[in-house]
Amino acid sequence: MAEGLAYRRVLLKMSGEALAGPGGYGIDDGVLRTFAREIADVHALGGELAVVIGGGNIFRGISGATIGIERATADYMGMLATMLNALALQAAIESAGIQTRVLSALEMKEVAEPYIRRRATRHLEKGRIVIFAAGTGNPFFTTDTAASLRAVEIGAEILVKATKVDGIYDSDPVKNPGARRYAELTYLDVLSQKLGVMDSTAISLCMDNQLPVLVFNLLEPGNLKRVMLGENIGTMVRGGAA
Repeated sequence: MAEGLAYRRVLLKMSGEALAGPGGYGIDDGVLRTFAREIADVHALGGELAVVIGGGNIFRGISGATIGIERATADYMGMLATMLNALALQAAIESAGIQTRVLSALEMKEVAEPYIRRRATRHLEKGRIVIFAAGTGNPFFTTDTAASLRAVEIGAEILVKATKVDGIYDSDPVKNPGARRYAELTYLDVLSQKLGVMDSTAISLCMDNQLPVLVFNLLEPGNLKRVMLGENIGTMVRGGAA
């Protein structure tokens, strides 16, 4: 492990909505390049970073199902949206001179490698940023669950979930200025209180494998680097397994 790092291998979960910026839809070039710089700064520290990115800025499977599209079909459409985001993020990171690989759970051999666990870990060992696209490759699973699954598979020491707020609150801090932020929670706290930071399948998978989850604000410059250095930011979720 590079000197000074708290974690050797990290999986970063980013929402697709974050890429939309103030426009609320599509990919904002300024936001994309900002996130790429944050990732480049972490790469410079010598750690290994994998990324799972959602597709909600383009299409959400659950939303598609509400307008009459069969849920499975809508979820596959959402997986394709994650590929668009993954390729955009790849281009932005590589413009900074850093090698990346996009690995897809759905076969798209013209634009991405198929997801193979050993290949993913080898890319990380060689210092490449690995971007996982297309979720788990199955409908009815969120990209949060995909992030938990991939983190466990590649032996990540922590799953860090980037949000628009600086942790997990007891209520929506945007709507309630008096909302209280938690410094630390157990998996069971998140499940029993239905805090909604990740779906129950994702949290349960982390709990079963004792994979800690840190929820933090990626919109604050330097926060991803602070996570890698072990600084006390965001909300940590761990412990409490049966």
